[in-house]
Parts: sequence; structure tokens; C-alpha cells
Amino acid sequence: MSKRTTRALSVAAAAMTLGGAVIATAAPAMAAGRNGVCDPGEFCYYFNSGEKGSVSDFTGSVADYGAKQPSCYDFKGPGAGKGICVKNNAASVWNRSNVTVRVYYNSRYGGRYQDVRAGARGNLDLALKNQNASHQFMYTTPPPPPPPPNSCKTDGSNTRVPSSILVYRTGLHRVDRVDFRTYVKNVLPNEWVSSWPRESLRAGAMAVKNYGWYWAMHSTRKTSWGQCFDVYDSTSSQVYRPGSATASTNSAVDATWGTRMTRSGSIFQAQYCSTSSACGAWRDGEWMSQFGSRDKANAGWNFASILRYYYRGIVVS
Repeated sequence: MSKRTTRALSVAAAAMTLGGAVIATAAPAMAAGRNGVCDPGEFCYYFNSGEKGSVSDFTGSVADYGAKQPSCYDFKGPGAGKGICVKNNAASVWNRSNVTVRVYYNSRYGGRYQDVRAGARGNLDLALKNQNASHQFMYTTPPPPPPPPNSCKTDGSNTRVPSSILVYRTGLHRVDRVDFRTYVKNVLPNEWVSSWPRESLRAGAMAVKNYGWYWAMHSTRKTSWGQCFDVYDSTSSQVYRPGSATASTNSAVDATWGTRMTRSGSIFQAQYCSTSSACGAWRDGEWMSQFGSRDKANAGWNFASILRYYYRGIVVS
């Protein structure tokens, strides 16, 4: 983050690989699936032909992109076209999902269309190039029915950690309900480097926990077939990989599990970037630098001091 975002973020998630771990920004709600990077499991538009220019990435169907800022779906990645609305402005595509995606001339899946098979990339047909208004993930089997309304709710509160979290598995196109501590343990080693100092890992464990906790309580996200979920498993939110937990990161999670990080008494969305300058929307007091947490831990800071340095006005208790 926080894909993703974290992949946390109404901003683009910044991600890099170091020592086998993905250093990523966790992303806020509208940043989910929209970090300007064409990740596995996503369908991506490019502003220019030949998969060039700014990228606009999606993890599900969209019936209407919108035509004006600030509410439209826009191109998020670096390069030509960044910030321009996607509608009627895409020239090429890359389908990194595992299903065919259908691009439509009109909004609400209407008019002429072009099917882009799983794994395919290339220019849109002349009839659809710069004439695109919606797209649909064409699942070969009917998607599962939406769960009963109460299954979308968490038992967490600002004082009690949720027992589970709903994770959208972008490559599998399903939603898993995951034990919350298991979730945090299988996110941390993909966002922090497992060999980093203990206090850096503990600061990371607190950020990862807070980010997931916040969205478990506040998310209104739904899949294209109407099933609710809290977070993506990619840098669109935070990178969750089952079975990736390590001894050092597990220790950090367990050591801080009973500790809360709040602002004005509430759990807040703890966002983070690889470095203080890695995110274009870096804001002092709202984001933690992952590498900065490492450097401060090496300098003798404890995890609570690291968190207070990066997040403005918080209480660690």
C-alpha cells in the first residue's frame, strides 16, 4: 500500500520489490484496483497504442466510466494521458485477468463491442479505439450469489479487532473470509522485508493491522456480481499471500496484537509508502515510510516512536 493498495488511497500505490518482499503503498477506497500499474488479475487500458502511455487498471466490470473530473475513472499511471478520463480515450489494452473482458462502445454494456481474451494485449479495433464507455468481465460460469446482508458486517469496533476480514482474491475472482490475525500475518512479509529490525517490523505490523481493521469496518466495496468485500489481495489494498508468513513477521504481529493505534479515539487508515518521496501524494502526518521505519529502528527507535513520528496526532496504547 495497502496492490495497492496496500494497494492503501485515492492516490496511486507505489510498489517496488526488495529482497523478495513487495514494498507497496496501501490504498484508500477509490484507489482499490486503480494504482496505475497493470497487475496480475487486472484489465488495463493504455492511453496510447502499443500498450504505451498512462495506465488505467481495473479488477472488475464498470458500467460507466464517467466523462468529467473529479468523478470519472481516469488514467493513473505515469506517461501521456495521466489524469485524463478513460471514457473515449483508450487506444490499447492488456487483459491480465483469467477471463475474457468485453469492451463496449456505449455505457451500461451497450453497442458494438470487442472481446479481449485472458492474457491478450494489443490495440483496440478501429471501432472501439478512443470510443470506449464500459467493460465487462465475462465469467464462463455464473458468479456466486451475493451473501446474506449480515455476512458483510464485521464484529470489529474501534476497541475490538475484527475476527475476520473479506478479501477479494483478484487472480481467482472470489471473496475469501480470512481470520484477521492470519490475514495480517500473511500481509506483513509482503509489505515489509522480513530481515529488517524488530521495531521496524512491529511498526509495520501495526500499520498493516490498522489498514485492514479500518476497511473491515468501513468498506462498501462489492464485486461485479454484487458480493461485498473489504480489501483486495494486491497492491490495490495490501498484498495478501496465503502461506507467506515468516517467523520474524509473525513475532512482530503477535507482540503488537494487543496494542491499538487510534486518532481521536478511532481506528484510522494507516497508509504507507516505500520512501518519503515515493508517493506523489505523500503527506506528512498521514503516511509512513517503510524504509524510514527501517532506518529509525536501526537508529534505536522503538515501534511506538516510529509510528508517532509518521502519523500525526495518534495514540498508541
